[in-house]
Amino acid sequence: MSLPEQLTILACQIDVPVTRTAADRDQHLGRVCERVSAELKHKRVDLVVLPELCSIDYSREAFERLDVLSETVRGASFQHWREISLAHRCHVAFSFARRDGDGQYLITLAVAGPDGELVGYYDKIYLAQFGASMEKEFFTPGAEFFRFSVNGFRIAPIICADIRFPEVCRTLAIDHGVDVILHSSAYSRDPSFHSWHSFVHTRALENQVFFVSLNRAGADYGRSLFCPPWIDESLEPTHFSESDQQFTTLTIDRSELVRVRELYPFLKDRREQIEQSGKGFAD
Repeated sequence: MSLPEQLTILACQIDVPVTRTAADRDQHLGRVCERVSAELKHKRVDLVVLPELCSIDYSREAFERLDVLSETVRGASFQHWREISLAHRCHVAFSFARRDGDGQYLITLAVAGPDGELVGYYDKIYLAQFGASMEKEFFTPGAEFFRFSVNGFRIAPIICADIRFPEVCRTLAIDHGVDVILHSSAYSRDPSFHSWHSFVHTRALENQVFFVSLNRAGADYGRSLFCPPWIDESLEPTHFSESDQQFTTLTIDRSELVRVRELYPFLKDRREQIEQSGKGFAD
């Protein structure tokens, strides 16, 4: 039996308002779900993707309120997004501040399936403590990868600063056979902002995967990016709005993945171990 040839994704570059209470968070979730539901009313997609911490604003003030804003894995965010997944028979990948059984806080991306059940979740491995980020002061890093499948495409999430560590995407591509990487982020326009797209291009091409790099909307955010497994003068990435909300349908084609991997067999040519003779090393 042949695998489906395409995967359709609704990538949502959304505004996230100030949130200081659970009621603020839940009202925001309700509004976003209504907007996403409206987008899905006249289109069929396989997967909906949201940015990093899409249920709360990214700020020190919000993080200082994690005692009320954080959730369990089946908390308010899951309850809202499972309704979307059930109503529209699709997967939904959403990110939130998770509180585990030990009272630690983690930056998490979870996936709700078309049956409304929790498919699984991923905790951000590399916390950002530079520029406008202060995550190590509030969150605990994760330690495990998570992969799921939609239409036979192998998909794995990473979160924001994870992209700056090449071994993350390399492991997902080589050891887990991933076809699509979902990169949910909250890239603020600090000095590190302008290096972000270069990382997206590199990770997509060196690992020959489709790469959905999704930021939140707003004057300090924006510029989400969808990168195919190969780009050149005739094939460019898809750029989102500089700052506005944007709901974009992306189509991932299996034939393009096969074509690129056959035309440029970088992964097949990869040598797992290169022995060093020591020649040329002065020390």
